[in-house]
Amino acid sequence: MRLHQLKVDYDAEQDRLLMQVATSESIEIRLWLTRRFVKLLWPLLVKLAEDASPRIRTQANPEARKALLGLEHEHAVSKADFSKPYDAGSHATPLGEAPLLLSRIQTGHDRNGQPVVALHPSQGQGVTLTFDSVLLHSLCRLLQAAVKKSDWDMELKLPGSEPQEAGDRAARTLN
Repeated sequence: MRLHQLKVDYDAEQDRLLMQVATSESIEIRLWLTRRFVKLLWPLLVKLAEDASPRIRTQANPEARKALLGLEHEHAVSKADFSKPYDAGSHATPLGEAPLLLSRIQTGHDRNGQPVVALHPSQGQGVTLTFDSVLLHSLCRLLQAAVKKSDWDMELKLPGSEPQEAGDRAARTLN
């Protein structure tokens, strides 16, 4: 199955994020992400994004790694198509109509080196997603936007993608 579309929205009544994963075979998986789960998931996604790029992975300087991650993120997100609305048409829901409440995460890489994220409820079947760079960074962007709409008092930041504050900049000598 190929991933066709992703949607992540904040549901105020549930105080959770609803993630909808649609495949090209018209299958949809619905997942609840709690605040706690997002706090666990975010650093794993950032690590996967760093590890997915040989340019970042081989860089010894931590500041250069952060800057490269920011550049990779902007480049990948620029290739994504956020203009198309999520197709809410009829999809088969093999894991049920009700969203699964996620409680376990596993990450790794497939045999081709692509990032893999397995999302599971406390009991029962979950979903394993394989990402390319564009999809991984797009998921990060969708999570950031959904968390921004919530009242969770948290901000999901990718190292290197946030602007530096004037006081944080290193002093420079101009000639």
